Amino acid sequence: MGKIKVENIRVFAYHGCLKEETKIGSDYRVDLEVEADLQTSAKTDDLNDTVDYVFLNRIIKEEMDMASHLLETVAKRILNRIFNEDKLVKKATVWVSKLNPPIGGDVARVTIKMTDKRKK
Repeated sequence: MGKIKVENIRVFAYHGCLKEETKIGSDYRVDLEVEADLQTSAKTDDLNDTVDYVFLNRIIKEEMDMASHLLETVAKRILNRIFNEDKLVKKATVWVSKLNPPIGGDVARVTIKMTDKRKK
C-alpha cells in the first residue's frame, strides 16, 4: 500500500446556507489523501498502474463547482466519485475548508474531514 496526497487545492465556490454565500461565493481549500497499492506502478513506471493526481484534482474542482449548503455534502460527493471512477483507491480522506467563513469572528477557516473505504 501507499498514499498519494494532493494538498492545498484552492478553489472559489458558492457553498453555504446563507443567501449571500451562494451569491458572492468564497475561497476554499481542499486537501485529499488516497490509499492504494502503489507497488505495481513503482515497478512499471506506467501512469495506468497508479492513481493519477491530475484525475483527483479534476474531480475536486468539478464537485466544488456544484453548489451545496453543506461542506459535508461536497466531501461525500468527492469521495463517491473517486471510488466510482478509480478502482485502485482503497481508502480516501478529504478535508474541505471554507476560508474566512462569515461566522461573526476572526476565523481563518472552518474545515470538515471525511474518510471512506472501498466497499468490498
